[in-house]
Amino acid sequence: MSINIIGGGLAGCEAAYQVAKRGIKVNLYDMKPNKKSPAHHSDKLCELVCSNSLKAARKESAAGMLKEEMRMLNSLLMKCADKSRVPAGGALAVDREIFSNLVNEEINNNPNITVINEEVMEIPDGITIIASGPLTSDLLSDKIKTMFGDSLSFYDAAAPIVKFDTVDMNKAFFASRYDKGDGDDYINCPMNKEEYDNFYEALVSAERAPVHDFDVMNPKVYEGCMPIEVMAQRGHDTIRFGPMKPVGLKDPRTGHRPWAVVQLRKENSAGIMYNLVGFQTNLKFPEQKRVFSMIPGLENAEFVRYGVMHRNTFIDSPRILNSDYSVRENKNLFFAGQITGVEGYMESASSGLMAGINAAMRYNGEQTVTLPEHTMIGSLSRYISDETVSKFQPMGANLGVLPELEQRPRDKKERAKAYSDRSFAKLTEFINSRGL
Repeated sequence: MSINIIGGGLAGCEAAYQVAKRGIKVNLYDMKPNKKSPAHHSDKLCELVCSNSLKAARKESAAGMLKEEMRMLNSLLMKCADKSRVPAGGALAVDREIFSNLVNEEINNNPNITVINEEVMEIPDGITIIASGPLTSDLLSDKIKTMFGDSLSFYDAAAPIVKFDTVDMNKAFFASRYDKGDGDDYINCPMNKEEYDNFYEALVSAERAPVHDFDVMNPKVYEGCMPIEVMAQRGHDTIRFGPMKPVGLKDPRTGHRPWAVVQLRKENSAGIMYNLVGFQTNLKFPEQKRVFSMIPGLENAEFVRYGVMHRNTFIDSPRILNSDYSVRENKNLFFAGQITGVEGYMESASSGLMAGINAAMRYNGEQTVTLPEHTMIGSLSRYISDETVSKFQPMGANLGVLPELEQRPRDKKERAKAYSDRSFAKLTEFINSRGL
């Protein structure tokens, strides 16, 4: 008898690894390469379809805390991320091809995991984890809706990628904000006020690509991946205080802080490709070429991938799930990943980690676990299963979901460190007590 896992993304692969390492057979279903969503390009498992950044690396941050907790729990995805890391200042960014290759090697060579490349149209009997992601196929979505009523959906967007050797470095410069990192982690394209004003007007008036069954004039988009053109419509200076903020940067040619800056981050370890940070977009491809070529340094840039917008789907987890990611009405059925309403690559992987651990425990007749509320993983699992949350929206790692500190330092950095120190101490104690 095997545990079934539907979806070969980050959550599904992490869940499969956690089950298999406990000596249990896994059937891992993934519809690629036979069928792909509009956002998928690779035939491989664990494709990063949006940014290649896994957010902050510092353990004294919410995102860094989450990743360190995953390392403590022997996460496959964190092992692969650490091995495929590329420079990105204070963030953990990966070469997405190397990252995916490492995960595929581990999954495909595991004797306890059988990868089945077919679309799941019926939810299998037995212990099953649905980790079909925010791009769940229509057929499976319909099955989920039949079981639980209408699921919720929002729209997510990816940023364009350009070739490094087509960026005009006579106009752009290497630097990280406040000189963090190695100094060449980001390419910065500075704008003066006139250049920014012209760019802004072109951006807000550019033509957008159609999205089926979607009201483009009133998009329901998750704030963390807001298309740059939608953000810009909120006000003339909104993006200048957002993804184009110039703080912490000085143009070496003028010695002054620019009026606005577009940052480019390495897409791969070779530094051949760079993505436009915070420039998720739904503009038509010719419009992206026209408008983004107005950015100083990108006038003749070659775009190796344009930005795209795609549907993301998530269930109403507070009404459906327990904090161990099992379904309240069917404890042999688990959900994991962004379909549960955790938002972000590593947040999704962490939910797959816990769903995999708990599915294995269910298989062995053991009591499932929820991590302590003082941990980021534990707090997120409690948030998505909290029945008092009435208007449920996706949630990423943040210090606000954690219980307040007994003694709260006034200094922000000291406070963040206190949160992380408490988390790691509680998790170490929990791991030792439960034999995880």
